[in-house]
Amino acid sequence: MESVVVVADGVSAPLPGRCAYFVEKKKRYCKMVVGAGKAYCGEHANADQESDRQRIPCPLDPKHTVYADILAKHLKKCNSKEKPKPVYYVKDINAGPVCDKETVSDETPLSARSKQEMEHLIQKLKYAVKGLSGTHKDSMLSHPVLHEPLHDPNNGDSACKHLKQQASILGNMEALHLLGSHRCVVEFGAGKGKLSHWIHSALETAEDVHFLLVERSTTRFKVDGKNRSKDSTFERLQVDIQHLDLSKVSLLQEQRLPVVGVGKHLCGAATDLALRCLLERAEPVGHGDQLPSKRVKADTLEVCGVAVALCCHHRCDWRHYVGREFFQERGLGAAEFGAFQRMSSWATCGMSKAAGHRDAAAAGTTGTTGRDAADEEDEHEDVGDAVPEGLDSSVGVEEREHIGRLCKLLIDQGRVHYLRQRGLDADLCFYTSPDISLENVLLTAVPHTGVPQSL
Repeated sequence: MESVVVVADGVSAPLPGRCAYFVEKKKRYCKMVVGAGKAYCGEHANADQESDRQRIPCPLDPKHTVYADILAKHLKKCNSKEKPKPVYYVKDINAGPVCDKETVSDETPLSARSKQEMEHLIQKLKYAVKGLSGTHKDSMLSHPVLHEPLHDPNNGDSACKHLKQQASILGNMEALHLLGSHRCVVEFGAGKGKLSHWIHSALETAEDVHFLLVERSTTRFKVDGKNRSKDSTFERLQVDIQHLDLSKVSLLQEQRLPVVGVGKHLCGAATDLALRCLLERAEPVGHGDQLPSKRVKADTLEVCGVAVALCCHHRCDWRHYVGREFFQERGLGAAEFGAFQRMSSWATCGMSKAAGHRDAAAAGTTGTTGRDAADEEDEHEDVGDAVPEGLDSSVGVEEREHIGRLCKLLIDQGRVHYLRQRGLDADLCFYTSPDISLENVLLTAVPHTGVPQSL
């Protein structure tokens, strides 16, 4: 390994064969390899006073530069060039109806609201949740396929927490008869694909099971390559859920299999987009032993189950939200939704401090992208919003946490209502404990069994 040469003034000199440009922000020389006889890499060629070729920012992405005299050639192969849209890309197909000025979510921060306004909103919230079950059932299950990794001493605390969550999701899916043959598992916000990996491992003896992994960003360190079987296929769909028409995916058109939608910590509005993607143009079918013996019609998308771990209610969006009808039935609209989604972050404000979680600013910087760290840290926990001046003294931490939980409950019950309106038996449960994840609610749904349900 080459060592850095240190010059008399204390500034490191570039390594042999590396760029001679000093990056002021990083206080070091650029580490890019240079061409034979060159002192600077392509990005920093303009620093070479003797060079007769000028570099300019790329029109497609100004974060990188290109030689001006080969711009036309570069634009044809630039990685930032917009790629042709896949056939399953349909712009805003799952976005929900466009909001007019009267139905746009209120973007006013909580800190800018008066004490009286906040007290009125809290009264509305408590009235709206009357009659709703405020306590979810405990369903902290596991699955044998994760027994060995859960007891692997080489796994740290963070890895064990994620494994326990994945094991419980699989356990709940098994209890709902969602783990079986002849189906297509669609993982939304798939990241590295670890949830699909464990589902695939659990279905090792099953027949004709296929996987679609939906993720809008490019993802490093994917585990897709570990999943090899003659009876199953893995396909990644790099597309935002908002623009995904599942019925046009070639795998589903060719195989015509019922779909199971899954997701682990599907952030904020992504949950609503996924539910729309699954159900706006679909019909529920039987589940478990009642799956149809014949394939479904070529032009239909059929859903036999949903299992989604929820998170980040403060990132929900009124346009995408599937529970608008549920809110409106309770005399609530976009204005209240905008406030409640922000207040939902109060549910974890005290708990996160007590548990020693990292500060709120760091916790709130990731959505469904940047997933390299997502499997090592639980970055999707809610971020506390500022409390209006004056309300802080009259509403203590415990009461704020209670109010935050009520906001989450109301938003989630709107999703349950949506699923039930479409013929599914939907429910919410605690699938893991708060010490494993503060976002510990699992939304499940299977085709209606005929047993009456109540909120």
